[in-house]
Amino acid sequence: MLSTYGHRGKTDGQYAVEPSGHCGGALTPIGVAAPHRRHNRLVALSRQVLEERGFRGFVPFSLLATQLLPLDGGIYVVIRTSDAAPTFLAASTAGWRKGNNPAVSTSRLAAKWVEGAEILYIGKADAGTAADHGLRGRLRQYARHGAGGTSHHGGRYIWQLQDSAALLVAWKPAPDPRGEEDGLLAEFETLHHALPFANLRH
Repeated sequence: MLSTYGHRGKTDGQYAVEPSGHCGGALTPIGVAAPHRRHNRLVALSRQVLEERGFRGFVPFSLLATQLLPLDGGIYVVIRTSDAAPTFLAASTAGWRKGNNPAVSTSRLAAKWVEGAEILYIGKADAGTAADHGLRGRLRQYARHGAGGTSHHGGRYIWQLQDSAALLVAWKPAPDPRGEEDGLLAEFETLHHALPFANLRH
């Protein structure tokens, strides 16, 4: 079953999401950098802006194995550059974890969709020597999860997008992955008054 998120009301599987958020401006948490501004306007977190801030890659999950991924800790993002309305799948390509179905209802996905945002997910990778640490280990886990693995439960909503194969992954090494992740999430919330589509909590 497919559900397409539309912009003109709710008909035959199309969903129009009411603007989310709170009245008034969002506050920046203490200790988190304020959102970037140009000419006193908030800067959209587009691919161009992310590249200017040092993010690299911007490749689909299928090509991660061909990339020289950093062993360092850092942060990563999943972006969708298409302007087309998303189509949600009833089933997920991700693997079941401890017997739990990773899929959620298409109405829940539609309600979580953030209109106008390129970033769908923000994650972090802690430094370390274990196979699942560092950007290389964490991103490979994420790719395996979408192909039926069970080791990266976070960000699973992207695997119910019909065009998940076209999503792009970018990464940035950072000495303080948690601080960088918190800062980017706070900036996204200031812009959109919501967390990214596939981020369920801080």
